[in-house]
Amino acid sequence: MNNTTRKDQTNDAIIQKRKADEKKRKRKSFFVYSLIYLGLAFLVVVAIIPFWIVIINATRDGMDIATKGITLIPGKSLAANYRILVDNVDIVRAFFNSLKISTLVTVLSGYFSALTAYGFHLYKFKGKNFLFGLILVFMMIPSQLAFLGYVKWMTQLGLMDTHAALIIPAVASIGTVFFLRAYISSAFSTEIIESARMDGAGEFYIFHRIGLPLMAPGVATMSIFTFIGSWNNYLSARVILSSKENETLPMVISSLKALKIWYQNQGAIYLGFAISIVPIVVVFIFASKYLTQTSHIKYIYEH
Repeated sequence: MNNTTRKDQTNDAIIQKRKADEKKRKRKSFFVYSLIYLGLAFLVVVAIIPFWIVIINATRDGMDIATKGITLIPGKSLAANYRILVDNVDIVRAFFNSLKISTLVTVLSGYFSALTAYGFHLYKFKGKNFLFGLILVFMMIPSQLAFLGYVKWMTQLGLMDTHAALIIPAVASIGTVFFLRAYISSAFSTEIIESARMDGAGEFYIFHRIGLPLMAPGVATMSIFTFIGSWNNYLSARVILSSKENETLPMVISSLKALKIWYQNQGAIYLGFAISIVPIVVVFIFASKYLTQTSHIKYIYEH
């Protein structure tokens, strides 16, 4: 009986110790996760405040912004700011011009970059390493150095003052090709491609039905940055485009700032900024779901 009692006491002590250790571990985990979530909440607030200030200032008049500075309370001049905006610039046409250019650049750049990266990863041909090394070299060259050549090339092609001059060169995205080639190397192996070939599938069919879906998260990731870069492109648009009907949104907002009474139109300028933010937010919302999407890769491999 004594041995049995002693064993029971030992077991109870072990159980109590385990419970105490578990409680201690939970308290420690709660403390660590609380700090992490507080830090993330702080970063979210820091990231949102600038956008919130832009939206708030879009509802205030210019004199109120100039005299009272930053406030988190909306104003009552949203309609007046919109009238100033549409009276001085064609904001609607500029919005759709930017949307057309950015959408075509994003779609074409994503597709052809994926096709190029797929070819570099899957096929063996002479000069493959040399061409990829050339891509790395061009990545290191600042785009400003090639700007004069780009303008001269567009002039010789007769594409000055056309949206095509902003779309066609942007299709060849060296950075996107480099990223997607690295992504493909870790996303799938060649066995699934060989299996599709043995089943009689053509190369373009394999690319569109297997390769492109597997690269979708990588393409979506780069498409976000491509769209933002094209949407905010001001320098190239200012040099290439000269007619009012072809102006993009950054151009018309800049022209509004150039008015002599710009300090009275600060609310309208902020409203233009707020309008320009909307497509970027929409694109990120719809494309961000692909950033961590891996279930479709597992499905293809299992089937």
